[in-house]
Amino acid sequence: MKIVSRNEELLGDALSLIPQSSSRTSPSSHNKLIRFEDISAAAFKIQSGVQKTPCMYSRLSKQYGVDIYLKKEFLQYTGSVKERGVLYLLTSLPQDQQRKGVIVASDGNFSMAVAYHASELRIPVFVIMSASTSPARVKMCREYGAMVISYGTTAKDAQMHARRLAQENGYLYLEEEDSAVYLSGLGTVGLEMYEQVPKLDAVIFPAGGHCGLLAGSAAALKHLNPRISVIGVESESFPVLQQSLQAGHPAEDQACNNHHFYGDVSGLCFGSNSLQLTGKLVDKVVAVREEDVLISMLRLLEYERATVDAEGAIGLAAVVAGKLPELKGKRVAIAICSGNVELHLLQQCIARALTLDNRVCRFSLVLSDCPGDISKLLEVLAREEARVLDIRQERTFVTSELFTVEVTCTVETRDKIHTAQLRNALLERYPTATWMER
Repeated sequence: MKIVSRNEELLGDALSLIPQSSSRTSPSSHNKLIRFEDISAAAFKIQSGVQKTPCMYSRLSKQYGVDIYLKKEFLQYTGSVKERGVLYLLTSLPQDQQRKGVIVASDGNFSMAVAYHASELRIPVFVIMSASTSPARVKMCREYGAMVISYGTTAKDAQMHARRLAQENGYLYLEEEDSAVYLSGLGTVGLEMYEQVPKLDAVIFPAGGHCGLLAGSAAALKHLNPRISVIGVESESFPVLQQSLQAGHPAEDQACNNHHFYGDVSGLCFGSNSLQLTGKLVDKVVAVREEDVLISMLRLLEYERATVDAEGAIGLAAVVAGKLPELKGKRVAIAICSGNVELHLLQQCIARALTLDNRVCRFSLVLSDCPGDISKLLEVLAREEARVLDIRQERTFVTSELFTVEVTCTVETRDKIHTAQLRNALLERYPTATWMER
């Protein structure tokens, strides 16, 4: 890659040296200025340990009028972009600390990345998880090579126990933060996007509390081409980044009631470095609804065969929801950064998304309890090309007259227009039919 111009002064203005709080016990307790050279060095050092994931043109482009290129970071070994920052962090540790080992207390993508890469580097690694952690996450970390210890009933209990073990045994307690080393590793995503997609107009990243990917990649992209628009996307339910930017310091009073769905983007804003980089280099931060994220997960599964979680889908959700009309006709790269969605949650999300997309609907009507009436209803549904998913009959708990049956049908349709056609056809033949709204 040939660098034509240098914009170090842009990055220099973006960060001030801010001491970390005493609760952080990671190797970079003091944060130095993040430079483009740091990101380039990280890219060189981790190139053999992480995937250079594809950034491919998406078939969704025609549907939304934007030339969409998807950076598929969910293809990393642990299914998350966090591997980049974690690997650079671990390889930067002194050798004596690598021999002693590291310890983390988390059930998110960060802990899984630490478990895998520490094991690959032959660094002893311990992961402390609370009893509320899903068995699938516990199993995964063990398979990556970590010693997993279950302790306490809450995440705070696990963190306190991890700090105590670190102090007693000489382990290094790692907590996801915005040190220059970690941000430089994450910023390599921006380097690859710039290289893989010529003439980029804009790049979209997930934001929220953990905005290290957004900040680090913005540093790389703005150095290479200041005209590229960098956009962050977070949830309307907890716009922690927007509130932190307005306040000028990390917000601490935001809580997410749906942590299992949103994952790492639902955390508190964890550092001033990321916040200041974002304030200086990021052009726009938008918020999307939960419904938009679910639709985005459905679109990625259908059109890209990509099974992602909310963190992975939230960037595309801004385009799906029409939050960025200025990008029409532009060339846009979107980071799909995480694919660690649990199976039971995926099933619920897709079922809800199909309903939101007006492709699964339910109605009920009262028929006379005579032979052939159900068959006639099924004929209407077949003629309208609706696929019956479920049909139930209720004879006892009904308020209508005797010798009638209440029928409830769940059907699948092609799209919103097909659903409207089916509804009109049913109301024409069965005027008392009740359409159940989502």
